[in-house]
Amino acid sequence: MMALCALLLLTGCEDSAKKQVEIVRPVLVATIHYKPQVVDRSLVGVVRPRVEADLGFRVAGKVVTRLVEVGDVVEKGQPLAALDGVDLRLQADQAEAEERAARGALEQAAAAEERAKGLRGGGWSTDAQIEQTRAAADEARARLLRAQRTVELTKNSLSYATLLADGPGVVTATLVEPGQVLAAGQTAVRVARAGQREVVVSLPEALVASARDSAASVSLWTSPDRKYAAKLRELAPSADPVTRTFLARFSISGAGDDMRLGMTATLTLSENGGAPVARVPISALFNQGAGPSLYVVNEGANGVTLKKVTVRSYGAQDVEITGGVAEGAQVVTLGVQKLDPSQKIRIVSSLAF
Repeated sequence: MMALCALLLLTGCEDSAKKQVEIVRPVLVATIHYKPQVVDRSLVGVVRPRVEADLGFRVAGKVVTRLVEVGDVVEKGQPLAALDGVDLRLQADQAEAEERAARGALEQAAAAEERAKGLRGGGWSTDAQIEQTRAAADEARARLLRAQRTVELTKNSLSYATLLADGPGVVTATLVEPGQVLAAGQTAVRVARAGQREVVVSLPEALVASARDSAASVSLWTSPDRKYAAKLRELAPSADPVTRTFLARFSISGAGDDMRLGMTATLTLSENGGAPVARVPISALFNQGAGPSLYVVNEGANGVTLKKVTVRSYGAQDVEITGGVAEGAQVVTLGVQKLDPSQKIRIVSSLAF
């Protein structure tokens, strides 16, 4: 009998010790961080110069030489092509001869005017003769001025026989060959100005409204990991009648020599898609018929609280939530099906999402 009492007493002490032992569960947690939703749309474009000029002779003539080829780098004032200047030089010589003749005629008219004034002072000339000699001298002065302007024009025309680059750049097209006869203003050489590069893309109608407000970036197909900031500079006011797209030009910041003209580029438009969202591992989601919830670690890490959340989308590895849990809160990410809110926890690792 005494042995039975001792056994019952020992069993009661063991049960009491077990109740006094608190179970502390180790947990893995993640920190909630809300970010704006960003929707990316990609378009294919071509690298083009911001300024590409068609250069032509300002006078008509026959091409005698072309001094550049496609791809040549040119500087401001560098000769690109030249016309046959024989006729232009003859015109310049003719204008100079007419100027000399007009100058001689002016000297004679001025001398006659002075003689008439002297004779009028002695009473040997009339007022009519004075007016006649003055008119002749004025006409000679006007003829000399006209001859001088003609000389300047012919000299300018002679200088136009050599086509010069109006700025630094690279030759992108040569449209003339020696022996070809050109009209004044006909395109001879196309030069892309050195400096800022642009990406030309065709925007579909659905993206025209958002193109001005979206953040744009450009990457080359040769180096897709490198991004360049871009900004919309020009948007066509009407759609192309065939493709029904709008031509847009995006200027590129920080483009270097590795961005060559004609390269294929990818333009990415990043648009704010709405309210901020937070991403958490899909293993953190707890749902037993009452809606999706997360176990949030209490302040001081002395326990957890189950809170309902609003899920925006589900992915293969994580989910996006739009509310229900505060910014910076820590949520349990593993073993939530076996977790009891009354249990004590111990954080063993933390992740940021």
